[in-house]
Amino acid sequence: MIILVVKGFLNSFRYALAGIVCVFRTQRNMKVHCVAATLAVTVGLFLRLSSSEWVDIVLSIFFVLAAEAINTAVEAAVNLCTTEKHPWAKVAKDCAAGAVLLAAVNSVIVAVLVFGKRVLS
Repeated sequence: MIILVVKGFLNSFRYALAGIVCVFRTQRNMKVHCVAATLAVTVGLFLRLSSSEWVDIVLSIFFVLAAEAINTAVEAAVNLCTTEKHPWAKVAKDCAAGAVLLAAVNSVIVAVLVFGKRVLS
């Protein structure tokens, strides 16, 4: 019984990783976000950020990546439900894309606050 629980638990990680790989392989914006994240980490290493500054940067990065993954899931689900143009399908896709935009704007604000403070001082 314990083996089945552990196996199911490990399978859930495998499925989640497959989803992350799928988003990265199929979504151009996920690649853009990963490049921006790599740049932010590189700048952070160069500027020797404090622990609290790293928390801000890392949370912002993962917030954007998670939003992009959710956006992809919403788009896939809507596409699965209908091939016709429907106003509610547009609302679902637009809202999911808007969530990614909000996360990305948040990350830019955090980057300006964290890096700007370091560069200007």
